[in-house]
Amino acid sequence: MTKAASFIKFYRKKLNMTQKELAHKAGVGIRFVREMEQGKETLRLDKVNQVLSLFGFRMSPAKIELDAYEIALNFKNDIRLKYFTRAVKITLKNKIIKYGFIIDEIIDANNKEISGWKFVSNNNAMSYQKKKNDQLVEIISHSDMQYIEEQ
Repeated sequence: MTKAASFIKFYRKKLNMTQKELAHKAGVGIRFVREMEQGKETLRLDKVNQVLSLFGFRMSPAKIELDAYEIALNFKNDIRLKYFTRAVKITLKNKIIKYGFIIDEIIDANNKEISGWKFVSNNNAMSYQKKKNDQLVEIISHSDMQYIEEQ
């Protein structure tokens, strides 16, 4: 899945919209929305921007990096289970490795994009499970992450 595809799917699900509802509101066909969410590489940019404008965004150049929306789609709710319910290994760009669990995403208030993750280390996981203590939660900036995988 491409970053644009996972981004659109993330925001559509966050707003509890079906693909059909998104297509109708954006003025595009359901097939276009399906192809977009599946990561089709050849799509009309004007139609992509029609869809993105519903979420307050448009296509623009971006540096290639770890896809925050792909992580988010894989870590909670009914389809997002991969990283949230399983222990992860996060490698940071400074080569520090962290083992633990992602418990939530952090959305930047200004640009409404995922900017980081609430993370509980393996050492604190049992204590956090018993009592949701924010002192056991670490904030990891998404821009500091180089790689994530299941433990």
